[in-house]
Amino acid sequence: MLSFFRSAAVAVMAACAFHLPAQAQMPQPPEVAARAYLLMDVTTGQVLAAKDPDAPVEPASLTKLMTAYIVFDALKAGKISLTQTFGVSERAWKMPGSRMFIDPKMQVPVEDLIKGMIVQSGNDATVALAEGVAGSVERFVQLMNDQAKALGMTATGYRNPEGLTEPGHTTTARDLARLATRLMNDFPQYVSYYAIQRYRYPGTPTTNDTNRNTLLFRDPTVDGLKTGHTAAAGYCLIATARRPVPGLGDGPAGQRRLVSVLLGASSENARAAESQKLLNWGYTAFDTVRLLAAAQPAATPKIWKGKADMVQLGRPEGVVVSVPAGEGARLKSEVIRTEPIVAPVQKGQALGTLKVTTAAGVTVAEVPLTVLETVEESGVLGRAWDSIRLWIH
Repeated sequence: MLSFFRSAAVAVMAACAFHLPAQAQMPQPPEVAARAYLLMDVTTGQVLAAKDPDAPVEPASLTKLMTAYIVFDALKAGKISLTQTFGVSERAWKMPGSRMFIDPKMQVPVEDLIKGMIVQSGNDATVALAEGVAGSVERFVQLMNDQAKALGMTATGYRNPEGLTEPGHTTTARDLARLATRLMNDFPQYVSYYAIQRYRYPGTPTTNDTNRNTLLFRDPTVDGLKTGHTAAAGYCLIATARRPVPGLGDGPAGQRRLVSVLLGASSENARAAESQKLLNWGYTAFDTVRLLAAAQPAATPKIWKGKADMVQLGRPEGVVVSVPAGEGARLKSEVIRTEPIVAPVQKGQALGTLKVTTAAGVTVAEVPLTVLETVEESGVLGRAWDSIRLWIH
């Protein structure tokens, strides 16, 4: 699949057997009735389509994805447990908007609060979690903003954990896609909460027990993530689906996950229909192609002053890319790196990029490459000899 290699110049490595017509272009997305949207292939990390992805928007209850990220991180670190109970403060009890109907007489297990926050979008559950994890809502909001910076969400500012309208509480479709992707990748053991269709805490009213993500009831491949709505934000939905891909393998490894971020739709039905449209288009307009198996080198360039003569560049998990449907056999790839490479280099060190294009020259992916095996520095004589050779070279 690899066709040519470039360091300072480009040298031909292999030729593709097929060619695309010069007018070939990337697939054009359908018309989507929303203020902004972004469709990402989580499996490959590629953005497949977007409209105004960097425009500032109000996230409404999509905010709760970051709240969940902080809570899941505390669980993973052992700071809290699912069976641990949190009290319900007056502040949590009196939260307006969507609720799971808990009150100050209750001690609620963390797992139930998570379900109440996710399935019922309970603002009371969200505040109870924030206070239980950080001691106060204000301290929790600081954790949210710190985490946003750590994730590279440079256009996001949080003012509360639940998503009610407040000045400065804004984000973008791109930042939300980044958050959703990291949430699923960093905490796969908790993603199943987002697929729960109905939940009600014992002893509370039966109203508001149905997940507002109606795609969970329409499409069996959809397993999350979160809805949101305020007057300012409109109707919003981050939806994700996972569907099998022939040739990728069995189980989760053989499935392709997409996530759509849709903001500012006109109604609950519209946000579901437009999100479904985006997901279906992503699965039909693009194919997933494995370019490299796990730990398979994309290139083995010369390394100077090392105990080995060559260094292997690739990805530990392999390289999978999404390409326009039907073009998997027509791809060209090049490894872009600097020269010379001088030892030592460490396993996992970034040392190049795999650029994937169609035969017509349309770039479909740029994948960072890392060192697959450490190459240590050679002895004094070896380094001296390579210094002379480098000077001549």
